[in-house]
Amino acid sequence: MRTYGSLALTGKGHATDVACVMGLMGEWPDSINPDDIPTMCDMVKGSKELPLDGHRFIPFDWDKDVVFHFDKVLPEHPNGMTLTAFDNDEKPLLSRTYFSVGGGFVVEKGETDALASDFTPPFPFNSAAELLEHCKNENKSIAELMFVNELARAKHNDKQATKKSVDEHVDAIWHVMKACIERGIEQDGVLPGGLELKRRAKKLHDCIKKKDLDGLPVDSNDWVNMFAMAVNEENAAGGRVVTAPTNGAAGVIPAVLAYYDKFVAPDNANGIRIFLATAAAIGSLYKTNASISAAEVGCQAKLAWHVQWPPRDSQPPWARHLHKLKTRQKSAWSTT
Repeated sequence: MRTYGSLALTGKGHATDVACVMGLMGEWPDSINPDDIPTMCDMVKGSKELPLDGHRFIPFDWDKDVVFHFDKVLPEHPNGMTLTAFDNDEKPLLSRTYFSVGGGFVVEKGETDALASDFTPPFPFNSAAELLEHCKNENKSIAELMFVNELARAKHNDKQATKKSVDEHVDAIWHVMKACIERGIEQDGVLPGGLELKRRAKKLHDCIKKKDLDGLPVDSNDWVNMFAMAVNEENAAGGRVVTAPTNGAAGVIPAVLAYYDKFVAPDNANGIRIFLATAAAIGSLYKTNASISAAEVGCQAKLAWHVQWPPRDSQPPWARHLHKLKTRQKSAWSTT
């Protein structure tokens, strides 16, 4: 397993080697228990064997078979990786090169679009102007339009798909975000890596709780910072996060949603679905017309689209409340 360029330079710090080994073992990000990962890594390193796809054990020497090419960049993209399988005589049997292009999307060498398919949504758009024109013509909000597209996409892949199944998938995304925050505010100690950075989310949470118990006012900045920090630290520790829009910026959307869920409209599943659908529409525009890859545009650039928001006339009333909150919280969001 060879990584190149930015993927190599950030490899160990971003636990790229660990993630790839877990993938080779047949594990999935949405089902693996993060607490089991250190033990699984120790098993592979100690035995120098890897259960490929969870079944057949193959020789795997972590120190020799995971290679970081810090000084070499593949021409197609800064985040490159080549996987090669060898026989017992160390002759190559199969080799594939992949690129991590941002937002959790991966393309194989020779592909041009991670989302390429034969599916065309009912309301395709490549610009905000086209998106808003659809909304105007159909008298729908951005979220309503997105759900029409998503249901059509789901039915294209599974004829049995329903609006309920689409809603359940969106709900599952929020549940992972919420669980990530809950786990993040319970953990303390030092984050992995050589910087010896102490976790701060738990301390922030404890301070907020104490202020609340003492009847002291708690600024909304404190809540949003705490929610975002919890997710960021889980990401840094190799926990389960939602790549929205990227892992490096994964704290922003959960932080705003958690604030909405706690203070604006508790347990409003439909409101959360509207938020995520609208955010997905905006994020897709940035991915299509610019980039959300930190390797291409830098970590701060991929955060930029979070502080964008659709025009007021396309927002439901609760979104206007969040628009005011967003204006106040820009400094807090920078914690990601």
